[in-house]
Amino acid sequence: MRRWNGWGDEAVVYPLSESALTYLRAKVGAGVRREAADFDVLASSLPLTRLPSHELVNSDPGLRLRHSRGQSLPDWIELRSGKLGPVPDAVSFPESAEDVRTLLGYARGQRVQLIPYGGGTSVVGHINPLGEFGPALTVSLRRMNQLLDLDTESHLATFGAGVNGPEIEAQLSEMGFTLGHFPQSWEYSTLGGWIATRSSGQQSYFYGRIEDMFRSASIETPTGPLSIPATPASAAGPDLRQAILGSEGRLGLITRATVRVRPKPETEQFHGAFFPDWQAGIAAARAIAQERVPLSMLRLSDPQETETTLALAGHDRLVSLADWGLKIFGIGTDRCLMIYGLTGSLAGIRATHARAKALLRSHGGLPTGQYIGRTWEKSRFRSPYLRNTLWEEGYALDTLESAVPWENFERLRNAVLSVMRRTFEDRNIPALIFSHLSHIYEDGVSFYVTYLYPRQPEPELTLDIWKAVKHAASEAIVTMEGTISHQHGVGLDHRRYLDAEKSQVGMDMLRLMLQACDPDQILNPGKLLCEDKA
Repeated sequence: MRRWNGWGDEAVVYPLSESALTYLRAKVGAGVRREAADFDVLASSLPLTRLPSHELVNSDPGLRLRHSRGQSLPDWIELRSGKLGPVPDAVSFPESAEDVRTLLGYARGQRVQLIPYGGGTSVVGHINPLGEFGPALTVSLRRMNQLLDLDTESHLATFGAGVNGPEIEAQLSEMGFTLGHFPQSWEYSTLGGWIATRSSGQQSYFYGRIEDMFRSASIETPTGPLSIPATPASAAGPDLRQAILGSEGRLGLITRATVRVRPKPETEQFHGAFFPDWQAGIAAARAIAQERVPLSMLRLSDPQETETTLALAGHDRLVSLADWGLKIFGIGTDRCLMIYGLTGSLAGIRATHARAKALLRSHGGLPTGQYIGRTWEKSRFRSPYLRNTLWEEGYALDTLESAVPWENFERLRNAVLSVMRRTFEDRNIPALIFSHLSHIYEDGVSFYVTYLYPRQPEPELTLDIWKAVKHAASEAIVTMEGTISHQHGVGLDHRRYLDAEKSQVGMDMLRLMLQACDPDQILNPGKLLCEDKA
């Protein structure tokens, strides 16, 4: 059974050792625990649905509650405290494009906001109903999850948009193929959601981002169906695929999509390396990107994240031995951990790894073999469960991310971390803040910030702290001309900062596209843009 107020399967627990808890208490003090709201009590307190009955519409309170929020920190605060804002009036599970068409007609006739739902993993408010737009119908595409066609000559696969990561790989694996898109939410997030939010997988350096894989789609809009063909290239005007990418359900509901797939690789390896400091690691990462060394992924943790990762792992004796061993090679407390992956043929991997190791060593790096990389690989989809444990121990955790050209990277990162620390200090709230470089490009890099602080006695106070930190960091990002979202989309949390990235003319173009597809403003209103009105 999936958790209704946290991450993942209820049966999966990510325990913290006593030494890990001691580390956290030393860094940010003891957490504040509160009893969580009861599911049955909260479901029974929901207001009655405002929607008329329909064979495709289910107004069961428990179903409405389970589809009411995503995975953002504000979502968790609402669900755990039981202090919920608007919830869906009903949920629907269409099984075909015809069902979706019927629901669009129903929504227009009843003046209902229609909210697309994939895996419910949004961390920026994509699936939250907004009270100012009237009754809400959440439309889950999860039953549309089959492989519909596999063109083995063209390496194109067509799926229902509600298919999730494990289902994609299982269905393709039987035919000897892979998509290779592995966001951290892979277990639950869906193909339609990846396209609608411009998702990036952990191995995007090799397989590409979702826009590199996306080839065609069928979209149902209130003004009619939109079909995008799977041509390999076209000069026939603007590419409508780019309009659908990142549209967050505002232009229509994606019902099926065709993506580029690859034969399954012969082998795959993940390795670890340590650098004496952050600057050395950054220089190595940039060299790898600009010399086009074909790794499949690269992640570099700053000193604080490296320390925290090792401390929370709970292997005290192993960490002590590592400390001793690294010091012999001149790598001390400013050390930074790099994890990198290699994917392809065995011969190709050997050649790539030889080039990579030479570059790492030339920048002071110490490759340490596959042990750390294998550990990361085993826990890559398990680590989000740590958030549940931290919450139960009394700590709130959230992340933010951006991307910027290499030249401006350090200035942007330093500005963001500085303003976040200052915001916590101004409120006299201890916090643990750390970051990593997570996706590299020839011309730039993305970075990912994680921050943790003690929950407050009242949920409103925990939320107020989050709002202040989120705003301060977002203002720093747009001021320094970074993107407000590298991989999580816009939703509610980033919409007020979008115009700084798109310009006035760009925002006007977006509004005109939304008006063309959704003149009655029923499709996920209030997301992506701020100026929507009922």
